[in-house]
Amino acid sequence: MLRLKRLAVFCVFAICVITALSFWALGQSGADARGTLAPPRAEVKFETLAAGIASAVNVTANADAQWLVQAAAQTGIPARALRAYVAAAGAANHANPACGIGWNTVAAIGFVESAHGSFGGGSLTPSGQASGPIVGPSLDGNGFAVIADTDGGVLDGDARWDRAVGPMQFIPSTWKLAGLDGNGDGKADPFNIDDAALSAAGYLCANGRDLTTSNGWNEAVYAYNQSDSYVDQVRSRATSYAGKTGTTG
Repeated sequence: MLRLKRLAVFCVFAICVITALSFWALGQSGADARGTLAPPRAEVKFETLAAGIASAVNVTANADAQWLVQAAAQTGIPARALRAYVAAAGAANHANPACGIGWNTVAAIGFVESAHGSFGGGSLTPSGQASGPIVGPSLDGNGFAVIADTDGGVLDGDARWDRAVGPMQFIPSTWKLAGLDGNGDGKADPFNIDDAALSAAGYLCANGRDLTTSNGWNEAVYAYNQSDSYVDQVRSRATSYAGKTGTTG
């Protein structure tokens, strides 16, 4: 009888251990799957540039002209927007050497947020300005987060609720903290692609994130928009851009 009791206890213990190990293995499998999904990092060489003065960065880098034309055709990204994305990634990596952000990640966010500034039928001017206001829906809790007005309606035209603005869709309160001057005109404007792209890249690289790792990349993009489906969209698009241009690093 004692042996039977011991055997029963052992069987129960074994089942518990096996069950626990099974859940652990499934969790590890899911973690490993997530860990392999960061897109490759895409880079491009820069032209030699004259020194310039900007309020937030020392110089706005321009991508190699020949590469820019070719990559724009390969990806469907407007050349003006692509130039801003490449410059933003380069400047962010210069300011945060450990970040390792690729232009393709910045570009992917620009696509998901506003189709590279073309949302609503608009476009980018030669100076990088959105041709029309790019303003998101009121963040009044009706299908979106609840964020009461933080800027008196100055950026988004809404004095009651906040709305995301510009080609990279910054909430006014976030722009106040993260907004940078990417074109050297002395002001940070969320409706300008140079400013918005640099600010987005800086935001992604914040807090010492390393975007060359899967965890670092996922954490950065999730911080930009706390949605798993959003992260998946950005990842897919960033991977596609890197593959189409053959500039994986």
